[in-house]
Amino acid sequence: MPTNVSPEYKKAEADYKAARESRDRLTALREMLRTIPKHKGTEHLQAGIKTKIKELTEELAAPRKAGARAGPVYTVRPEGAGQIVLLGPPNSGKSSLHHALTGSGAPVGAYPFTTQHPQPGMAPVGDIGIQLIDLPPITAEHTLPWIGNALQPADGALLVVDVSEPGCVAAVEELVGLLEERKVFLTGEWPSGAGAPTDPDDPFAKILPAAVVASKADLTEQVEEEIEVLMELVGLDLPVLRSSVPDGEVSHLGDWLFGALGVVRVYTVSASERKDDRPYTIRRGQTVLDVAALIHKDFARDLKFARLIRPGQPDRRIGKAFPLEDGDRIEIHI
Repeated sequence: MPTNVSPEYKKAEADYKAARESRDRLTALREMLRTIPKHKGTEHLQAGIKTKIKELTEELAAPRKAGARAGPVYTVRPEGAGQIVLLGPPNSGKSSLHHALTGSGAPVGAYPFTTQHPQPGMAPVGDIGIQLIDLPPITAEHTLPWIGNALQPADGALLVVDVSEPGCVAAVEELVGLLEERKVFLTGEWPSGAGAPTDPDDPFAKILPAAVVASKADLTEQVEEEIEVLMELVGLDLPVLRSSVPDGEVSHLGDWLFGALGVVRVYTVSASERKDDRPYTIRRGQTVLDVAALIHKDFARDLKFARLIRPGQPDRRIGKAFPLEDGDRIEIHI
């Protein structure tokens, strides 16, 4: 980033990085273009902003152009406690895993490119859900020009690999290379709380926390050894999980994601009836104010204090900046 940008530009860039919706990202991009200093040193960045504006404008206009027969949606609106994308080469077992975790009924076939468009589903984990997006395979022959935008709202990725497939190393290398061409970089560092990793020097780079899922583990006796070799050859340092849909070895993936994302469930309590409502999900380190904002923006604006209700402890008054823990119950006062 140029060092002489204005505070307005810095705020717009921060809004872009934090945005989860395409329209919010487009609004932030337009503000970035309006406030960026116009000189030779920012020409490259200006061009990048204009390209992103064009891509998002076309994406948002596509359903309207298609009329009643709306075209496919490439960017899925985030829902649940986090959005996780399933990446992988053809026939890696992504769709089978997606169906096993979400019951989505995603098309599954013993041939490449069964999945053509992003397929959303919700994986239940306890009393909350984590959104899983099954993406089409990424290969040089099956380019996805929209993949960079589709990955922008994602909180993380599961890289699904069939290690029993002889060509899996080359396929994963190709996938990782194609993502990097789109400025998407996989990292094994999960934030386990609020705040996604970002690249301070490139506002359009997506640093995507990822874990490898060794699918079809029932077909390979030495899964861990195979994955270790794969990671060394590809040059990735990611957490490794295993799964087997026929054996029912899948539910642990939701539990792992719950911890890796740093999900915190907070229950609101009615001041008059003291009945628990559905949990609101925030991330480790977030506060009473963050929960109030999820309930309604007016609650965040008018919040005075909250009353914390924890089993085995006396109820107590807490401020808007108080960090909450998983399972906390609060009574909001405005």
